[in-house]
Amino acid sequence: MKAIIQRVAKASVTVGGEQVSSIERGLCVLLGISLEDTQKDADYMVRKILHLRLFEDENGRAWSQSVMDRGLEVLCVSQFTLQCILKGNKPDFHSAMPAELAQPFYCSMLEQMRNTYQPQLIKDGQFGAYMQVHIENDGPVTIELESPTGPTDLKQLSKQEKQQQRKEKTRPKPPSDSSREKAASRPRADPSASSGADGDVSSEREP
Repeated sequence: MKAIIQRVAKASVTVGGEQVSSIERGLCVLLGISLEDTQKDADYMVRKILHLRLFEDENGRAWSQSVMDRGLEVLCVSQFTLQCILKGNKPDFHSAMPAELAQPFYCSMLEQMRNTYQPQLIKDGQFGAYMQVHIENDGPVTIELESPTGPTDLKQLSKQEKQQQRKEKTRPKPPSDSSREKAASRPRADPSASSGADGDVSSEREP
């Protein structure tokens, strides 16, 4: 599961020219649910959204309080496009949970947030609708969050592994212990015993 969490001065959702939801200061959360998400992912996201310390305290100290500490509002908007995987320049959404499964999952998350916090302070967009989301970001402050039990892009992981293997093959190998021992036992040239004309020339210059 992925989320884009923005600290806002205010935010609202409009559908067909009509405002369906709005909040004052708080958080606007764009939430993308994947095929493989479970209750563990939901629990993680709910806990993080409500406890992220993105607000100042009464003394003005930044990053010290959460929406729950301040009694602020949360506006959640279902956003399946966060599960996009690009194929060239074309977005692919096959990793997103289908709407018929995602809607009850999403509604369950909202209910969980309301049960954990104050129900009247958790607002929602309109699932599956063509929405206009108006966000007045405060800061700006934007946090990208992904549940640790979320799905892995296996193709991307395989690509990264192959790149790492190529790097290891091309990386020069350090000398072995036997090579170091041979180098240490090899006699070193005596700089004072330089051959050739240098010594002879210097001797000839002597009076």
